[in-house]
Amino acid sequence: MQMRFDGLLGFPGGFVDRRYWSLEDGLNRVLGLGLGCVRLTEADYLCSHLTEGPHRVVAHFYARQLTLEELHTIEISAVHSRDHGMEVMGMVRVPLYTQKDRMGGLPNFLANSFVGTAKFQLLFALKILNMVPEEKLAEAVAATQRPKKAAIDHSGGA
Repeated sequence: MQMRFDGLLGFPGGFVDRRYWSLEDGLNRVLGLGLGCVRLTEADYLCSHLTEGPHRVVAHFYARQLTLEELHTIEISAVHSRDHGMEVMGMVRVPLYTQKDRMGGLPNFLANSFVGTAKFQLLFALKILNMVPEEKLAEAVAATQRPKKAAIDHSGGA
């Protein structure tokens, strides 16, 4: 995922004008500007979601399994992309584990703010691609919905 300029987490991508590009060609053009080293095909398509609100957008979601070497190459090229430091602040790896305290790792990550349908897309991909066992995924989501304990003030002030 990426940390965006507005502090929200999202996936690499952008708008595609269907008059000039197929979804995959447009997406690869946009990804080429931001990542430069990965090409997606129709076989990588997972789902589409309509975002609600004043600006209705159909978000098409693609996912592809990468080797660790390919991931490293993407992370390095992303730092040198045209949008790095302007629209994109950096790549972010999603923790696919939950720590013993049942909050650290994925549950804490899910408590972040996501743009549009990005959180739903992430959860959908983790489930459909069997990246996190379904019961662990449900536990992580449930943990983010529990009220947090109030911080204890140890300053001693009145």
